[in-house]
Amino acid sequence: MENSMFCYQCEQTVGGKGCTKMGVCGKSPEIAALQDLLIYQLEGISCYAKYIIDKGEKVDVKFSKFIEDSLFTTLTNVNFDPDTHIKLLQKSQELKDELKSKAEELNFNCDREQVTYKLSDSKSKLLEDAKLARLDRDTDEDPDVRSLKHTILYGLKGISAYGHQARFLNYTSKEVDKFYFEALAAITNPELTLTEAIELMTKTGNMSLEVMKVLDDANTTSYKNPEPTKVNVNIKKGPFIIISGHDLKDLEMLLEQTKDKGVNVYTHGEMLPAHGYPELKKYPHLVGNFGSAWQNQQREFDDIPGCILMTTNCLMRPRESYKDRIYSTNVVGWEGVEHIKTLEDGTKDFSKIIQKAIELGGFKEDQEVKEIIVGFGHEATLKNADAIVNGVKNGAIKHFFVIGGCDGAKPGRNYYTEFAQKVPEDCIILTLACGKYRFNKLEFGDINGIPRLLDIGQCNDVYSATKIALSLSDVFKCDVNKLPLSIVLSWYEQKAVADLLALLALGIKGMILGPSLPAFITPNVLQYLIENYELRPISTAEEDLKDLLENTI
Repeated sequence: MENSMFCYQCEQTVGGKGCTKMGVCGKSPEIAALQDLLIYQLEGISCYAKYIIDKGEKVDVKFSKFIEDSLFTTLTNVNFDPDTHIKLLQKSQELKDELKSKAEELNFNCDREQVTYKLSDSKSKLLEDAKLARLDRDTDEDPDVRSLKHTILYGLKGISAYGHQARFLNYTSKEVDKFYFEALAAITNPELTLTEAIELMTKTGNMSLEVMKVLDDANTTSYKNPEPTKVNVNIKKGPFIIISGHDLKDLEMLLEQTKDKGVNVYTHGEMLPAHGYPELKKYPHLVGNFGSAWQNQQREFDDIPGCILMTTNCLMRPRESYKDRIYSTNVVGWEGVEHIKTLEDGTKDFSKIIQKAIELGGFKEDQEVKEIIVGFGHEATLKNADAIVNGVKNGAIKHFFVIGGCDGAKPGRNYYTEFAQKVPEDCIILTLACGKYRFNKLEFGDINGIPRLLDIGQCNDVYSATKIALSLSDVFKCDVNKLPLSIVLSWYEQKAVADLLALLALGIKGMILGPSLPAFITPNVLQYLIENYELRPISTAEEDLKDLLENTI
């Protein structure tokens, strides 16, 4: 293999085929190699763990937690720090050896490479060994089975992101913890059949639903159910910290530590929905949302007089103009960026970033207030269920469109703006994740007091969208696919894969996916999805909208 790396896990992969010299995301060949080897190690660990569990023995939760954190570390735009990956690899061998001893006591016998591989001592040897773990390594495996294995792996990465967030709030799922082992062990099986791979892909979707439910419980129990809330999207005078990502506990701790210090806090990217949670919006210095979607961060953060805290993805290469004022936490990292660790008691000390923000001085004057509305989770939206149902019955509401998912810089994403703008005025748009930044500052008005644009929340709030849809199907006494509801998805990274698999596991049909199809999906797998779920790629906004309105399933 003359190429220096191979990665095709995100939508922006080079030529729609794979990044082979440098990741579009900023991932270097070195990081790609270390991540490949880390996944390889997780697969070996999982073979041991699954065997032990199948023998009726218990496996400590530290193993599933390690797998979860490691999977999340390899998700697109999360961690680009070589030292972090080497430490994770070293830890993986410690855990692997511990499970090996226990499994051998139970007569474990398996010669798969991921099981027998022993981590090398030197970095140069690690990088050489990583060739064993590349996803494009030579194999006689059926390409469609391999495609499904990679789809499952990327779904697991998305699941791990949601699981990590929930675990930080002390919410977990034993089912999901066990499934990490089951799925990763299955991926190592050279004899896995196409039927078995399809079944495992469906189960991955079910586990995605499970982990999103757990995360929803974690967030709504900790911070109460989101409620419709106006959010200022312009700036205010004074020192500030911008907090990006998804982790609400990080935001809560930052708000507590900045209280009465004269430091404003702005959300950014996927943290925007945090404003809807009563236990977070009660802080008066949570003043608004800064900027737009993740891919604009280099321009929007350029030389700003304040600090940035990255709690989860998506992190891009920091420019020198703000590298001294951006901080990471959790599994996020970039070489040379200061990392704020979690202390043994589960707390974090944000004093450095707070002091830096005060020293920088912040914005010099207020901008005119401009507000958008967030907070339409399943609880808030279903409070309007009677009005929505009556609106459908009397013809005031003709159709619902879920337009959401990941945003990105690749050309073609204006499709989603155009689609939203063309949606007729007698239709309601539900949106979630950072894809909403394509249109969430536009004016859509309302239908009999119900806003035409309902911001459901973060990417994991696909769970809210499904709960709303299933509740409406109960009211109308019909299958969810018979509702006047269409789903138009945008994808970029692996949480979107988990979301898609969750929707497929629910049997949702007729979804449109774009701006391009995943490179890891073979023509035969795509044909399976078309035949069984009527999944199809986007065309033009006008054609797709016309088709969806005329041919509601």
